[in-house]
Amino acid sequence: MSSNLYSKEHESIVEKLIKARHEADFDQIEVAKKLGRSQSYLSKIESGQRKIDVVQLKKFAEIYKKDINFFLK
Repeated sequence: MSSNLYSKEHESIVEKLIKARHEADFDQIEVAKKLGRSQSYLSKIESGQRKIDVVQLKKFAEIYKKDINFFLK
């Protein structure tokens, strides 16, 4: 079974997560606090080392005030 951790779709979502964070003018520490996680957790997501599930993506959308479809298109 092959992993889709580094698929084009995953890379696209990661790029949009980073873009949304910058547009919201947050640093990784601020977002990590809002998620109740460590900065290294967010860093691993943004570097593509950690997969994102739907529940996490929904939380990111809430934090960044984006429709979830922003990340999926």
